[in-house]
Amino acid sequence: SVGRFASPKVNRSMASSRLLSVEEVCATLESLGFGEASSAMRSFKWDDDQNGEGEGLAVETRLVQSHAPMKDPYGAANMPIYQTATFAQPSADDFGDYDYTRSGNPTRTALERAIADAEGCSKCFAFSTGMAALAAVTRLVGAGDEILLSDDSYGGTYRLLAKVCGKMGIKTRYVAMDGRGGPKKLEEAMSNKTKLVMVESPTNPMQRVCDLRGLAEVCHAKGALLEVDNTLMSPLLQKPLQLGADLVVHSATKFVCGHSDTMAGVVCVDSEALASQIYFSQNAEGTGLAPLDCFLALRGLKTMALRVFRAQSNAVALAAFLASHPLVTEVFYASRPEHPDHDLHVSQATGGGCVVCFTTGSTALSKHVVSHTTLFHITVSFGSVHSLISCPCDMSHASIPAEVRASRDFPEDIVRVCVGIEAPNDLIHDLDQAFDSFKAPKEGGGD
Repeated sequence: SVGRFASPKVNRSMASSRLLSVEEVCATLESLGFGEASSAMRSFKWDDDQNGEGEGLAVETRLVQSHAPMKDPYGAANMPIYQTATFAQPSADDFGDYDYTRSGNPTRTALERAIADAEGCSKCFAFSTGMAALAAVTRLVGAGDEILLSDDSYGGTYRLLAKVCGKMGIKTRYVAMDGRGGPKKLEEAMSNKTKLVMVESPTNPMQRVCDLRGLAEVCHAKGALLEVDNTLMSPLLQKPLQLGADLVVHSATKFVCGHSDTMAGVVCVDSEALASQIYFSQNAEGTGLAPLDCFLALRGLKTMALRVFRAQSNAVALAAFLASHPLVTEVFYASRPEHPDHDLHVSQATGGGCVVCFTTGSTALSKHVVSHTTLFHITVSFGSVHSLISCPCDMSHASIPAEVRASRDFPEDIVRVCVGIEAPNDLIHDLDQAFDSFKAPKEGGGD
């Protein structure tokens, strides 16, 4: 028996009726001459967080086999696309589960339940984009209230709070909440008007790590909600609700969908009261995800574990290559032992994800590398099967003014590499040739 090869908690050794460890399985595979399979197992991040010894299914299995339609008369293997705006009711005073797709749709319900299961929460709500999901969270505060945002956040979040929420009478302040000292800084910054705290961990692209447990304690002591944008980690590598967060947001465009062909966002909660408010905003503003997009997201979920762990393995290899390159001045990747908050990150997450960032000390060199790779698409986003590359100051974070970026130690020469599932040696070779093709300008002009 290969024990945990297919599912960490389901397969057992027939001889001993006990679970085999990954090390035992790898040793057996190696003894049989299956060295490549053994290496693949060692690099894979097994999910051992199950309900009871030997009970339940691993999340990798549930993503593939669960959430099929419960009432389909034809036994469809996949959730059908209920591409309809309205649903007929049995009678004038007898109503079914659905009436209008803006308010609910079976395909959307299947997706929401699947993501809630992966995230380990009671309720999930699927939106048309990640920004629509974040906007729904901001509806929890009103005029005169205050939101505190981590000072190293996605440019779209900055734009939403500064340009949209500001017009609604909601004040936003920016606080450095990363590191072990983050909770103390948050406590000092909070006022009696602070109703919502919004963070990312690790941050994008600087890979700063927030103490989610500590921030949650401070928020709850002060009567505020903590929202964590968990997009960079996916539901597989970090579960902020279990660390004390009140709301978790994912841009499902990234790891959930995984192929750069669908836009979606989700909000995950455990509180029934918060679930009711989020659903009200989703329904009232008509921002629920359309049935076809829900179907595509459900399809993406089935391979999410394979994609996340392969891309993460590639990212570790690229980070090591970049750290050894003479033209790279600094590498930002939270799971590297050299990261200043490595211990904090590994205490609340099980991996570093697929985004690796680096600086070169020269904006000209950084832009040259971005422009001269051949396998990396120059574009925003991450979490796709394709590898992507960009200069965040000119793309994903361009909505943050340059002076604001400078005040937050956001280097203008930073390059963001969003690693896909290609062969890692090909990606490393491509980056290497892009560096090699750079010719530094001569002093005093010239070529």
